[in-house]
Amino acid sequence: MPQLAFASSFWESYDVLEKPVKAGVRKAMEKFQRLTVAELYADKGLHLESVDKARDPRMRTIRINDFWRGVVLAPDDGSDVFLLVNVVPHDDAYIWAAKRLYTTNSATRGLEVRNVVAIEQLTPALEKAAATADSLLFAKYSDTVLRELGIDDQVLRAVRTIVDKPQLQAFETLLPEDQCEVLQYLAEGFKPEDVYRDVVALRRPLDAGPAPEESLAVAIANTASRITLVTGPEELADVLEKPFAAWRVFLHPSQRRVAYRVSYGGPVQVTGGPGTGKTVAALHRVRHLLTRSADARVLLTTYTNALAASLRENLSVLLDGDPSLLDRVDVTTVNAYAHAVVTRHDGKVLSPVNDRDERQLWQKVAKQLRLPWTDQFLAQECRHVILAQDVRTLDSYRAASRRGRGSALSPARREELWSAVELFESLLLARKATTHLRICARAADLLAASSPTHDHVVVDEAQDLHPAQWRVLRRAVEHGSDDLFITGDPHQQIYDSKVSLGSLGIPVTGRTHRLRVNYRSTEEILAWSTRILTPVSVEDLGGEGSDTLAGYRSLLHGRRPRVDGHGSEQAEVASLVERVQEWIAQGIRPSEIGVCARFNVLLDKAHDRLAAAGVPVARIKDHPGPDADGVRLATMHAMKGLEFRCVAVLGVTASAVPFAREVTPATVDALQHESDLLRERCLLFVACTRAREALAVSWSGTVSPFVPQEN
Repeated sequence: MPQLAFASSFWESYDVLEKPVKAGVRKAMEKFQRLTVAELYADKGLHLESVDKARDPRMRTIRINDFWRGVVLAPDDGSDVFLLVNVVPHDDAYIWAAKRLYTTNSATRGLEVRNVVAIEQLTPALEKAAATADSLLFAKYSDTVLRELGIDDQVLRAVRTIVDKPQLQAFETLLPEDQCEVLQYLAEGFKPEDVYRDVVALRRPLDAGPAPEESLAVAIANTASRITLVTGPEELADVLEKPFAAWRVFLHPSQRRVAYRVSYGGPVQVTGGPGTGKTVAALHRVRHLLTRSADARVLLTTYTNALAASLRENLSVLLDGDPSLLDRVDVTTVNAYAHAVVTRHDGKVLSPVNDRDERQLWQKVAKQLRLPWTDQFLAQECRHVILAQDVRTLDSYRAASRRGRGSALSPARREELWSAVELFESLLLARKATTHLRICARAADLLAASSPTHDHVVVDEAQDLHPAQWRVLRRAVEHGSDDLFITGDPHQQIYDSKVSLGSLGIPVTGRTHRLRVNYRSTEEILAWSTRILTPVSVEDLGGEGSDTLAGYRSLLHGRRPRVDGHGSEQAEVASLVERVQEWIAQGIRPSEIGVCARFNVLLDKAHDRLAAAGVPVARIKDHPGPDADGVRLATMHAMKGLEFRCVAVLGVTASAVPFAREVTPATVDALQHESDLLRERCLLFVACTRAREALAVSWSGTVSPFVPQEN
């Protein structure tokens, strides 16, 4: 019986098909699995036929319906694995298939595809232009070095014509995947040995021989990052029914290396831009830790309730709902974990005040003591210096570092400010209230005096955690091998926390890994969104230096983001309804569409207009389950850690992003002012990079200065 495998190019085409066509694909694939190989070639319904003038003689097409065809790579070596690579309209199928050539990469041993006709047509003209160029992008690398990295003769000839990065980018859609990624790394300045380690070695089978394996079945097996092999009817039905859900927990080679390493000698940190699979790596690390030890308990934690709910959902998918594994994992926010620790030891916990009430208390303090500082300055001094360094006395505060604060304080001024902190705490106590960070401080004290609660801690979205929260996590687990596994991205920091992991007893030197390939968003969405952060510098997670998106890229391509201004908010919301209806008409489930805005006021209007138009809607804050129907609505902050096939970002105006209330005036603290503006940029960046295939950004009135302008 033939076996079916699906290339990533198939999922990209399948996900955007209308429902009747998807049903036709499922029917054809089910029939495909029931037939023998001989019956498959003879079947009149599927009509498996060769492609005229195909550059790859293994190319075939199968009939989906009168208008649509599936493109299949058929074995010619006696094996029985057929690779479905695309679903396209009838005429386009033959044109697409005739130009593609599938080969086995000499270094990675993986199967890869190229547009061989386009490369052949472009190369001669580019060679003439290269002959007069002052320099070539890859001139310093010898043919031997490039071949060792998997560059074959045809690509090598084209490579020797490339002048700069824009020209390489123009080639990317034509080149074989593994070879293209090697060239992208080299173009960013990475050394050949680093490229071999991060690209080739990750994908090369451990038992690979001296020459590439010619069997199509073996090449497919070596390409797990881009090909899904289906072994039976039930697996086929499942993967075709929920391809997006399956994709969310799929592990790629660069992620597998860090997730399934047998053991680390201490805390490990995994960084990378949006869509590089940090959360997926964290989930798989949890599975590894659970299966390695029959009684290990794991704390999987993150910043917000919405993120924790998403982690629970995806972990359940990854662990197939196995209660013997799930019961040994606590998935929660850091604040909720700290609250539970304090409740267990003290019997009760004071209620934490919300941000608004806390600010009002600081206003009362400033007014009552007639201080020369604003309530905003006082709150930030307390957060970034006193709570961050766990300062408990005036003497400790006198000696505390104020790195990152933009205004100096004399010893006398520090005494004056300390009196403000004491008054603030007394006002909290009078209300029988506290703050989340003070609960964390209490939890850390209790854990230090008792036994750790878990064997391993896995942290997602680490960039937003405050030092007080890190102390809780540090004391939740013993120091030692595999104690903390940390994932995060400083470019997605939307809450104001400054951290030095080393100073908190979490040394990650020598155990830091960076993921550079975005497996979620298209290059078009990624390139546009990255321009939001281009003007600024971002500090790394440990607070020891700057972080960069150099080498960060996507291997997927699609539509450019749609960026529109409107004359009124009403017109903007009406346009949103039309766009969402278009996406649904294309076969996208409502639950795979995300709509976000800075404020709930605009979201409420979007909710009412969508509902009135008959579009099902669900609010993220209500924690709809994975099977709940409805377009997901959320604030920009609540979008963090989530992902959707299509995303609409509303209300991106100059008054909303940046929001003046969240930005410290430069006259109060110049450094904090810049930090706040960066956080506002990161918020918009996060919202836009939730999109996988389609992004729409809109506003009415004056556009935000952070929105990239067309060149």
